[in-house]
Amino acid sequence: MTEKTYEVSSGTIHYWSNEIRSDRRSLVFLPGLTADHHLFDLQAETFAKEYNILTWDAPGHAASRPFLLDFGLMDKAAWLHEILEKESIVHPVLIGQSMGGYVSQCFMEKYKGEAAGFISIDSAPLKRCYVTGAEIWALKKTEPMYRAFPWKTLRRLGSRGCSETEYGRTLMEHFIDSYTKDEYCKLAGHGMRMLADAMEADLPYVIDCPALLICGEKDQAGSARSYNRRWAKKEGLPLCWIKGAGHNANTDKPEEVNRIIGDFVRTLKEGEK
Repeated sequence: MTEKTYEVSSGTIHYWSNEIRSDRRSLVFLPGLTADHHLFDLQAETFAKEYNILTWDAPGHAASRPFLLDFGLMDKAAWLHEILEKESIVHPVLIGQSMGGYVSQCFMEKYKGEAAGFISIDSAPLKRCYVTGAEIWALKKTEPMYRAFPWKTLRRLGSRGCSETEYGRTLMEHFIDSYTKDEYCKLAGHGMRMLADAMEADLPYVIDCPALLICGEKDQAGSARSYNRRWAKKEGLPLCWIKGAGHNANTDKPEEVNRIIGDFVRTLKEGEK
């Protein structure tokens, strides 16, 4: 995987890819809020020989700093699209964990027909009908709520609340320790405000490609499990529960999640590369 950069008005985005070949399908891995591209190390390692792989440190995260937190989810989707164009990647399979799943939905809303597939890992729907006004209000209050906790407590909650395994928790601790408390609270608060704004926009957020939902049976992040049940039922989407996994199911049960990803990608039409 080679590190590359892309300049936008608010800062520099760092992303990683293997050799991009036109004869291979492309998998785009989008990590969740406060995590960086290493969240998908075990996926990149598994699929890099067979597929084009691209992942990033999302704007404002890890290497993609300093970065002005003056953007929304649609801006992130637009920047991702520009990076894919730069790399000559067309019809990607978008694989988003948590916040990465929301970016994927914005991408599909903004660039209809361009995604070959979508895999949501412990994410949730962006459609307004799934959330209450109280839930949106709470999202907007994330930053002051986080600031009320001691930094040691926030670090513990951030790692143990996302993962059920030593590997997953250690990885999250590494991500969190790359920030100061002030940076972490600002980033988390901005991310949740972006999410609330995207929901309040009340856009269709139609998933116009084959899709699959993955969710850890022990996911403790908000109402993720409830959202996934409702999302699967309302939209008719297949839902794979990962036994023993938390919010970062791909780090807790990588072999199982990789098998599910591989099986899904192989079902896609060959012409959608």
